Amino acid sequence: MASYETFAKIYDEVMDENLYLDWLEFTCRHLDKKQQNLLELACGTGILSVELANLGFNVTGLDLSEDMITLAKKRITEGDEGLSFQTGDMLKLTEKNSYDAVTCYSDSICYMSDEKAVGQVFSGVYDALNEKGTFIFDVHSIYQMEESFAEYSYHYQSDEFAFLWESYPGDYDHSVEHFLTFFVSDKKGKFERFDELHEERTYEIVTYEKLLKEAGFTSVSVYADFEDAAPTEESNRWFFVCEK
Repeated sequence: MASYETFAKIYDEVMDENLYLDWLEFTCRHLDKKQQNLLELACGTGILSVELANLGFNVTGLDLSEDMITLAKKRITEGDEGLSFQTGDMLKLTEKNSYDAVTCYSDSICYMSDEKAVGQVFSGVYDALNEKGTFIFDVHSIYQMEESFAEYSYHYQSDEFAFLWESYPGDYDHSVEHFLTFFVSDKKGKFERFDELHEERTYEIVTYEKLLKEAGFTSVSVYADFEDAAPTEESNRWFFVCEK
């Protein structure tokens, strides 16, 4: 499992803020206002969880990284009674019939090692949902993996750190390896280097649909790129809206 210790410290700065607004708008379009209790898997530093709580949802944010959750908890203010964060593994969900909705964004499902692990997440989410509950998640499309990430390179620099992101094809079909290098300045102005490897993998839409059906979901709608439109051959991100 990749280490997120260094990544957590600068996560907010390197992430595109507009993505959170896009995820928020997509979520609100596909949830009923009565679906108040929401679990956000892979919540990161909690930006989206806070926005959802501000709209009236009772939000529990869960992330594997203690560092991310530490930052997320700092976002809780005195009036945020319907907002909480906890460290946890989406592969080991134990709550039953606890939530009206579950979300999992930022292609976090793609970090699962294989189809079995993806199916395990889907089953855990299904059990955690109340009857008629909704599960919304996104993944990278095959086009994104094989075309957009082909020799992808991104560099970012500020006064406090430099960030280099290089992507290459992975060992499996429709997979990619992201090599992240950070140069972080300490209090004396000296830069220290950190390296991380993030491995992602995606599957055909029909594979996701099969695994969702096996988990128990009876209705699955597929959209693309934050729009309520069907995927095309060049869509980058697939969205699944699943009903229990």
